[in-house]
Amino acid sequence: MSHRELYCDVCVGVALFEAPPCVDSHGTDCPELICTDCGAAVVIATFTPPVTRLADRRRRRQPTRQHAA
Repeated sequence: MSHRELYCDVCVGVALFEAPPCVDSHGTDCPELICTDCGAAVVIATFTPPVTRLADRRRRRQPTRQHAA
């Protein structure tokens, strides 16, 4: 079992978390962790969200130019 110190919302402070025996073959990299003080469970996100590029969108839009008649 791996141990990590993380913030626990139930304990309202930093507590020791451990990974329970994993049935999904993650081993010590299991995303499920349990607080050793209160038993609260957390899941660590194992994905990265897509990156949005707002600056590129602004650059592509060029203001309309009005020509003098």
